[in-house]
Amino acid sequence: MKDEKKRGRPRAFDAKAAIGKARDVFWDRGFAAASLDNLSAATNLNRPSLYGAFGDKEDLYLDTLEGYRQDGMNTLAEALDPSLPLRDNIARVYAGALAIYLHGETAARGCLLIGTASAEAVQHERVREVLGRSLNDFDDEIEKRMRLGVERGELPQSADPQMLARLASAIMHSLAVRARAGDSRETLEAIARSGVELTCGSANNP
Repeated sequence: MKDEKKRGRPRAFDAKAAIGKARDVFWDRGFAAASLDNLSAATNLNRPSLYGAFGDKEDLYLDTLEGYRQDGMNTLAEALDPSLPLRDNIARVYAGALAIYLHGETAARGCLLIGTASAEAVQHERVREVLGRSLNDFDDEIEKRMRLGVERGELPQSADPQMLARLASAIMHSLAVRARAGDSRETLEAIARSGVELTCGSANNP
């Protein structure tokens, strides 16, 4: 079966590059509005080659979501460097998110997961699974840092690390939606600063 799937690929096929190009199409247009012609033109693969390499459109979309999710987790891990104060960590999380959300050739695109996968999750079970897993993974990583903050005395013992993490994530999701809606960088950065105060207002340097 794998040999059959490879048959349609051009000799110089680069799967990672093709997924990156497809991701841009889905990010700009959304899953439903992204046509096979759009994807074929962006990846420089004809329809049989696209199908042979990735399966149907949903399969390709899921590949882009998984790659985006992993990139996001790597960026989050860097932002949450435990050698830095908690407030700096959360500020770095938001700064990293805005660097992604505000990037686009024609307009800010927000978050691929929040902006596109949330719209498809109701009718596409596999998309819903990736979206839910991604949100939970992000929450879990931030929660670990919040728990460390309690242990170090950066946060009071009465703090709820799980709820603080979910709140921090919710602010990030709001930034994604507002970026896609056209809010200015200044507005988004102000929200991010308020988000740091809201989630880490009582945080002290260890």
